[in-house]
Amino acid sequence: MIISFFSAQSYDRTYFDRFNKTHEIRYLETTLNEQTVALAKGSQAICPFVNDKITEGVIVQLAEMGVKLIALRSAGFNNVDLAAAKKHGLTVVRVPAYSPYAVAEYAVGLILTLNRKIHKAYNRVREGNFSLEHLTGFDLFGKTVGVVGTGKIGQVFCRIMRGFGCRVVAFDIVENKALITEGVAYVSLNDLLKQADIVSLHCPLNDATHYLINAESLAAMKRGAMLINTGRGGLIDTKAVIEALKTGQLAYLGIDVYEQESELFPHDFSESVIQDDVILHLLAFPNVLVTAHQAFFTEEALTQIAQITLRNVDCFEQGLPLEKVV
Repeated sequence: MIISFFSAQSYDRTYFDRFNKTHEIRYLETTLNEQTVALAKGSQAICPFVNDKITEGVIVQLAEMGVKLIALRSAGFNNVDLAAAKKHGLTVVRVPAYSPYAVAEYAVGLILTLNRKIHKAYNRVREGNFSLEHLTGFDLFGKTVGVVGTGKIGQVFCRIMRGFGCRVVAFDIVENKALITEGVAYVSLNDLLKQADIVSLHCPLNDATHYLINAESLAAMKRGAMLINTGRGGLIDTKAVIEALKTGQLAYLGIDVYEQESELFPHDFSESVIQDDVILHLLAFPNVLVTAHQAFFTEEALTQIAQITLRNVDCFEQGLPLEKVV
């Protein structure tokens, strides 16, 4: 099967070429949208990433050129018009779980870096400054951590934070009995926000969770709390978060995702002027840490993403049952 691979990076080539035995993969660095979809001509499948926009307009063109399969190499699928895909006969498959440890561990890394100001200390020492002024942090032991979403990633994160000696409270529409037996307390979202010293988001982005963190929910949070987002950028209203940072209601922000990231990640703007005023405003805060959607970026995760994506394509081509269909 010929697969047009959009938003391709060097690491995609490395891992997919390592495990691909039967398919022809056309690697395209460009993002998939209505202007670039024509590049998929001649393919039977496309493989987009989270920042590719698979709108109805894209799907119509894909159907017209004979594409039958959208093989997402990600867990999230909020960037795909599923109704349009069904209408035009395109099957959508994904990688629902690659390495929950990768993302959960990264969220902990954001917490530790923000709290203990490791990034600032690193830069100081490289400049010969060994002062400890303004590097004070706090013990994680005994703090209350609120976890929004206890799917595979959220579960791993809960267990890690319990290992730090934290009190963990969680919110999800489905409670996990195993976590409850391990000491995690499920509460309402409002109670979680009121109690938590650290709030970490691990839920999917959909109509119900869009701007889950907004002016109202930020006001409900404990003053001086930390907010971590390794889920999807649209979970938080960034402008409301900026206002909360300015007033001190929110004391720390660590994000690996950003609502408008498709215009920025994973591109190099070091020699140009960034036009996004909101991200520039965020980067100006000393208590904000932004990374470019790298929480998933481990050898184990990249291996599983390649293997599962290719297995999805194999099953579709051979007419076998699809386990990862959306």
